[in-house]
Amino acid sequence: MNGLRVIPTWRHGQERLYVCLTDGRNIAWYDREAARINLLSEDRREDVLEALGPFVTGPVTVGPPPVPTPAELARLTLHPDDDLAPNRPGEALLVSLDRDPGPVGRLRRPDPRQRALTAEQAVGAALDRLDGAGWHTLHSVPLPGGDRIHHLVIGPGGLFALHTLYARKQKVTVADPMVTLGRRDSHPLLRRVRADADRASYALTAEVHPVLALVAPSDVTITGPLREVRVVKDTEVTGLARTGGVLKPADVEALHAMARDRGVWLAAG
Repeated sequence: MNGLRVIPTWRHGQERLYVCLTDGRNIAWYDREAARINLLSEDRREDVLEALGPFVTGPVTVGPPPVPTPAELARLTLHPDDDLAPNRPGEALLVSLDRDPGPVGRLRRPDPRQRALTAEQAVGAALDRLDGAGWHTLHSVPLPGGDRIHHLVIGPGGLFALHTLYARKQKVTVADPMVTLGRRDSHPLLRRVRADADRASYALTAEVHPVLALVAPSDVTITGPLREVRVVKDTEVTGLARTGGVLKPADVEALHAMARDRGVWLAAG
């Protein structure tokens, strides 16, 4: 025995196996997805390979950690308060409800923020599961004037700005730009969805596709062609991952590093 321990960890859906000394210090880690064993020191190379032997599958590259890319360096220099990547689905609503929970009691009316939060969390959870497939999702991206993009998705298939709508057990009728929920009045919601995507395109200097995500509708009727916007159910949003061939991995990482910076969105118009 060489006294080394292998400790598995999971982050953003990706597994890493850290090789630690008895005092807890890391001396190497195995990135299974990248098929690479990163050594912090060559002194224990053979011991590290022996410890990881039962876990390694297929050929791997062994050596010091790779030099950080420009996108990784940008992330490291970003102030935590300006980093949007840690935002949870519905982050802005969670903060709002924490600051002002609203009235309590039997006679209180349902808080529309709760339904909106349910919708954003449902869609956000589905999008977060795409992380391991080369996609990144940012939640509650702030825009000037108090608006926000519910979810911004960046991956091989391009960039998508998603607006979520709670529609549980209701019929939804879409007649661009109008959206009707049940028996309620129609609203030109698709204009807002397209406008958010346009503002994102301006801030990131890249094409961003608008998407309206309907959460748990009983039925969806689209009465005519839609102009540059997709309408999907929450159960269909992961289908975005089936689009590909638009962005290279390096472009995805660079755009994600740019988009996660809160300061970038000050120029979103």
